[in-house]
Amino acid sequence: MRDRLATPPSPSGRMVWNLDWNLIRTFLVIVEQGGITAAANALRLKQPTVSNALRRLEGHLSKRLILRGSGRFEVTPAGLLLYNEAIEIFGSISRLGTLIRDLDEEVSGHVTLAMASHVVSPVLDEVLSQFHQRHRLATISIDVITSQNAIQAVRQRQASLAICLVHEKQPHLDYLRLFREYFGFYCGPRHRLFGREKLTLSDLRGETSVSFKTDRLTDALRPVALVRAHAELEDRIVGVSSSLEEVRRMIVSGLGIGPLPVHVARKDEEAGLLWRLPPYEGPPAIDIHVVTNPGTRFNRAEANLIAMLREAVARIPFAERDYR
Repeated sequence: MRDRLATPPSPSGRMVWNLDWNLIRTFLVIVEQGGITAAANALRLKQPTVSNALRRLEGHLSKRLILRGSGRFEVTPAGLLLYNEAIEIFGSISRLGTLIRDLDEEVSGHVTLAMASHVVSPVLDEVLSQFHQRHRLATISIDVITSQNAIQAVRQRQASLAICLVHEKQPHLDYLRLFREYFGFYCGPRHRLFGREKLTLSDLRGETSVSFKTDRLTDALRPVALVRAHAELEDRIVGVSSSLEEVRRMIVSGLGIGPLPVHVARKDEEAGLLWRLPPYEGPPAIDIHVVTNPGTRFNRAEANLIAMLREAVARIPFAERDYR
C-alpha cells in the first residue's frame, strides 16, 4: 500500500490527487438546487464564490458540466456522470466512521431514519420497539424532512433508510411498501362548513385551502392535487408546509380546507377539532414506502432494523396495512 501511494501518479491520476474535493461538493449542491443562486443560499456563500467554484472544477476536468444562460440551466452528460459518481464517493466516505465503530461483538451501531412527517404506522412502532429490546446498545435518530429530501439522503448514504411518499422510483434504490393511507379534506371549527352534513364536492368550490408542499400534479401527492382540481378549490393555496402538524394547525386555525391522512385525523375529529368534508367515498390513496440504498454498506444495527421491517411487511397481510 505504501509503494502504491508513493508512486508518482499518471497524468490522469495527478488530476485526482490535485483536485479540490470542496469543488465537487459545491457542484453537487448546484445540481441538487437547480441553480447557482439557490446553491449559494443553501451553502450560505456569495453567488460569485459558487460560480467561481464551478468554473474551477470545469477547468480541472476540461469539460463543461453545466450549460447556463438566460433562463437556462442544463447539466451536461459529463456533469451527470460526475454527479452520479460523486454521490457514490461522498456516500462511502461519510460512512467510514460508522463502519469502523461497528466492530464490537454486540450490536451497537447507529441508525439514521429519514421520515416524512405524516407517517403513523403501528407496524413501524412495533418494529422499533422490538429492535430496541433486542439491541439495547444500538441508537436511532429520526430526521423529519420532506419525502424528496429523505430519498436524497438515502441515495447519498446520509440516512440508513427513509420512510416516506414516493413519486417516481429511482432504479438504484430499493422500495418496500409499508402501508397505504387515505387522504380526506378537513376544515376547522372557525370554517363556515364546519359541522355541516350531507355536503357535496360542489360545496367546496372556490374555498381557500392549505396543504403540503408535495400537493402538486407533478409530485408525490398528485392524487390529492387531482381531487383539489376536481373540487375547483381556489387556485391560490394560502398556507403550505412539509409538516403534517403545521398543516393541521392551519386547518384548525381556519386558514382554509386542507388534506390529512384519515387515520391520523380521526382523533381530532372525535375531539371536535376537525370536520371531514367530501369526497367521502374513494378518497385519494397514497402508499408509504421504506426506501433503502443497496449500494450502502450497512452497519449491523442498520441491517437488523431493515431486516425486521422486511420481515414484518412479509408477515402482516396488506389488508392489515391498508388504513382505509
